Amino acid sequence: MAAMLQPQIILLKEGTDTSQGKAQVVSNINACTAVADAVRTTLGPRGMDKLIHDDKGNTTISNDGATIMKLLDIVHPAAKILVDIAKSQDSEVGDGTTTVVLLAGEFLKEAKPFIEDGVHPQNLIRSYRTASYLAIEKIKEIAVSIEGKSMEEKKSLLAKCAATSLSSKLIGGEKEFFASMVVDAVMAIGDDDRLNLIGMKKVPGGHMRDSFLVNGVAFKKTFSYAGFEQQPKKFLNPKILLLNIELELKSEKENAEIRLSDPMQYQSIVDAEWNIIYDKLDKCVKSGAKIILSRLAIGDLATQYFADRDIFCAGRVAEEDLRRVAAASGGTVQTSVNNIVDEVLGLCEVFEEKQVGNERFNIFSGCPSGQTATIVLRGGADQFIEEAERSLHDAIMIVRRALKNSTVVPGGGAIDMEISRFLRMHARSIAGKAQLFINSYAKALEIIPRQLCDNAGFDATDVLNKLRQKHALGTGANYGVDINTGGIADSFASFKLLVLF
Repeated sequence: MAAMLQPQIILLKEGTDTSQGKAQVVSNINACTAVADAVRTTLGPRGMDKLIHDDKGNTTISNDGATIMKLLDIVHPAAKILVDIAKSQDSEVGDGTTTVVLLAGEFLKEAKPFIEDGVHPQNLIRSYRTASYLAIEKIKEIAVSIEGKSMEEKKSLLAKCAATSLSSKLIGGEKEFFASMVVDAVMAIGDDDRLNLIGMKKVPGGHMRDSFLVNGVAFKKTFSYAGFEQQPKKFLNPKILLLNIELELKSEKENAEIRLSDPMQYQSIVDAEWNIIYDKLDKCVKSGAKIILSRLAIGDLATQYFADRDIFCAGRVAEEDLRRVAAASGGTVQTSVNNIVDEVLGLCEVFEEKQVGNERFNIFSGCPSGQTATIVLRGGADQFIEEAERSLHDAIMIVRRALKNSTVVPGGGAIDMEISRFLRMHARSIAGKAQLFINSYAKALEIIPRQLCDNAGFDATDVLNKLRQKHALGTGANYGVDINTGGIADSFASFKLLVLF
């Protein structure tokens, strides 16, 4: 009787969902499938763009899986894992975000009937893990290395990798133009693979083909003071002084107090202020620099002073741009104008101020270290340029990865079909339930070519049957979906390449 009167112990707050077991696992799978459905139509060259309108009234048009996943307001805890998968793929690899979400969703979808039949998730995971190890080994076996080729051949292959990434994007129509630009930009930064060394500047207006690459640094003209237009706008082989100090007259702080016994003493204080600023400016001129850039303000007095001496100056330069100028020119950012030596000054072959659309750009080209590049993007609407920037980011990441890990495999669903065939064959050699699980893993891999067909409006069943038959012969490992004809084609021959990581 005493046991029955024991008060109920509540560990969770009221309204908490405590569902568990088979029903909850199935619920999680359904949630993940719904998220995968949101991005599945964006896959491939014929994939559609998504228009996303958020609570703040901002509208984004994108084809990039990671961008769409970030903008979706997902509350289901299991479905949020798919968002994390897309984010980690984007930060680690840069492209293939839609593919990973689609594959994850399809693996879960294939597992669902087994869960409903009472199979323990641990048994499924064990077989899936075995299948993934086998798939990775098979990929390494099929992969083709681009190492040891001449620079021209390597650049051509890298451009094809970039073009494959760009083919599914909004700027896919100009993929050859942008692919070569991306390869040149990545080659320009050399072994230093910091992504912030490749700058991207967006200028609305003009045609996409008006976009151009600067082998150096380009940034928008900063806020200008009186005397700016009198400064020279072009230099050949100038020295560059980079500063992190203000070059303008500063009034006393509000709480400063000076007691004077003679009004004439006030003049000496004013003179001291002027002497300090003139002393700084004089030291900048004596350094021999013809271009002076500062992260902080360069005021009216300094701008006019430099203009009179045929020196170009720009204040309030963004820290990112200043760092890139330092990396390219070999200069060092100074926090004082005292004891400036030649070693801290940067160099470049040509500096000029150039009109791009409605903006004016300061362009430094022919820098000695050459460890930076800037892509100036042109295009009609702001949203279009934003999406072009996201697309180029993916292509840049792919080319960087290809330079590091120089092995490629055929795209267009070819590698997925080949692994699927290999796993089906392997599954036949296994006794027990694992055979079914590995078979379901193999079937899930077919979602990539199937979705490519669906998005292009082709008969997916017909194309997949052709692919299965070709791969089963043992000679068609490189065959994938031909988006142009609705049939199948050799992906290596049509240059659909995927980079290995």
